[in-house]
Amino acid sequence: MTQQSKELSQARIDYHIALQSLQEHGTRMVCTGKMHTDRICRFDYLCYSSEAEEFVFFHSNSSVMLPNLGSRRFQPALLDLSSVEDHNTQYFNFLELPAAALKFMPKPVFVPDVTLILNRFNPDNLMHVFHDDLLPAFFTMKQYSDLDDEARLVFMEGWGEGPHFDLYQLLSSKQPLLKEQLRNFGKLMCFTKSYVGLSKMTTWYQYGFVQPQGPKANILVSGNEIRHFAKALMEKMNITRQDEAEKDGGSSEQERERDKKDEYIAVFSRSTTRLILNEAELIMALAQEFQMRVVTVSLEEQSFPSIIQVISAASMLVSMHGAQLITSMFLPRGTTVVELFPFAVNPEQYTPYKTLATLPGMDLHYIFWRNSKEENTVTHPDRPWEQGGIAHLEKDEQQRILASADVPRHLCCRNPEWLFRIYQDTLVDIPSFLEVLKDGMKSKPSLKKTKTASTVHPGRVREAHCQTSVQTPNEAKLTVSWQIPWNLKYLKVREVKYEVWIQEQGENTYMPYILPQQNYTFSENIKPFTTYLVWVRCIFNKNLLGPFADVLTCRT
Repeated sequence: MTQQSKELSQARIDYHIALQSLQEHGTRMVCTGKMHTDRICRFDYLCYSSEAEEFVFFHSNSSVMLPNLGSRRFQPALLDLSSVEDHNTQYFNFLELPAAALKFMPKPVFVPDVTLILNRFNPDNLMHVFHDDLLPAFFTMKQYSDLDDEARLVFMEGWGEGPHFDLYQLLSSKQPLLKEQLRNFGKLMCFTKSYVGLSKMTTWYQYGFVQPQGPKANILVSGNEIRHFAKALMEKMNITRQDEAEKDGGSSEQERERDKKDEYIAVFSRSTTRLILNEAELIMALAQEFQMRVVTVSLEEQSFPSIIQVISAASMLVSMHGAQLITSMFLPRGTTVVELFPFAVNPEQYTPYKTLATLPGMDLHYIFWRNSKEENTVTHPDRPWEQGGIAHLEKDEQQRILASADVPRHLCCRNPEWLFRIYQDTLVDIPSFLEVLKDGMKSKPSLKKTKTASTVHPGRVREAHCQTSVQTPNEAKLTVSWQIPWNLKYLKVREVKYEVWIQEQGENTYMPYILPQQNYTFSENIKPFTTYLVWVRCIFNKNLLGPFADVLTCRT
C-alpha cells in the first residue's frame, strides 16, 4: 500500500453517509470568475473515473451547477487547470451522468481531505515550478480558509514527480497525489470537497504562446506578496535570517561594520549547459572589485535549501540567464541581481527575472551584461535540438543562424535560433563586465529612502462641496473645497496634492487641475448659468492616487 493509500485509509469518513449524500444530492459546483481564464470552482462530490480518465459530475434533483453554462462550457472549457492563461493543454471539463447510474458503476472510493486539483505547467523547470505552480497554489490556498495545511494537492497533468517534487511538498503536510496514482484507489474516486483551478493573480510573465514573450500586460502582484511567499517557504525549509527591518533598526555602529565584513557575492555555477567558461577569473574579478568574498552555488550539486540559505543573505547575485534566477525572490532587500546573456541574445526581449526584480516592493537592483563578442562564445550545433543543436536543419537554415548576430523576436517554444544561442557557453569579457557593473551600481537606489508609507494609497477626500457666484453676464466663479483623507493624519507623507476634474454637463471633455491646497476658486472657462460636474481626489508622493470623492453637481 502506498503512503497516500495509508493516509487516506486512516482518515475517518462514514462511507454509508458519503454514498447516500452522493446518490441523493449528486455533485454540487459553485464557481467564481466570469470566464474560463479567471474561474476557480468548488465542488462537493466531484468524482474521477480512472477507467475513462475523466472527471464526472453526477446529477440529481438537488444538484447545483453555478454557472450553468450549458454547451458554452466547452467554448473552450469550464476553466484553466494551471495558472498559464488559455493554454489548450490546460483546460478542465467533466462528463455528466445521472446519480442513478451509480448503481451500475464500480463502488466509489471517497477522499475525505479537502483537495486542490490543478495542473503543474512544467515541473522540470525551476522558473515554471515557482512562477506557474507554487506561487499560484500558495495564494489560491490563502483565498479559501479550508485549503489549509491539511489540504491535499492533486496534480492532473500526467507528469511524474519531477526533480523539484520536494518543493511542492512544502505547501501541505499531506503528500500530493499524481494522476497516475489515482487508479491505485479504485475505478471511481470521489472527492468530498475540492477546489479546481488556480489563481492567476501572482503571475507576472507570459511565455510567448500568442505574442513574443514578455511581462504580462496587467501585473496584479507586488514584491510584498512574493516576499511573503518566500518567507513562508523559508520557514518550511527551516531557513532563518535576520529580518532586514531589525538590521536597519537599532544595531550599533560596531554591528553594522561586522555585517559589512560578512557581506558576500553569490555566483550561480552551471555544470552542463550555458557555462561561464572563465568562472574562476570572473570570481576573482568580483572579489577584487568589491572587496568581498565570493561563493558559488549550484543546482546540480547542492540541495535547494542549502542554496537558499546562501542566497538569502547575499549582497549580490550573479548568474547566466536561466531558471535558477527565480531564486532571486529569496534575496534580501537591497541586493543587486546581475544577469548574463550569451552572444546574440537580446536582454530586452527575455525579461522574466528583470520583471521580478523590479516589481514594486521587491527592492532589488537589476543589472544585465550581454556578450557582444562572437569569438567569446562556444556553440554546440551537434547537440539534440532541445539543447540548441541545429544539425537536423537544412544547410541554408544552419548558415543563416550561424551568420545572425541577434535572435529575432519569436513565439514559444521551439525556435531553433533561440535554442542555439541560449545554450551557448560564454567566455565573459571581464573589462566590459566590470564596466557595466560599475555603471549599473551608480544608479542603485538607497533603501533608506524607501518608506512603508510610500506604498499606502490615500483615502477619499472628505466633505467636498462647491459654491458658485455670477460676476457679470459673461463671468462666473466656482469654488471647490474639501477636507483631507482620513488616513492622512496617521501617515508621514512627503508630498500631498489634489487632482480636480471639472466637466460641463453634457460635454465629453473635462478640465484637469493639480492643486497643492484644499480649496480653490476657478474662474477661467467658467460660464454663468451652467451646470458643472466636479471630481476631487488626493495624490501622495506624486503617483499614489486615491479614489475620487462622490461627484459634485455645481450650478453657477
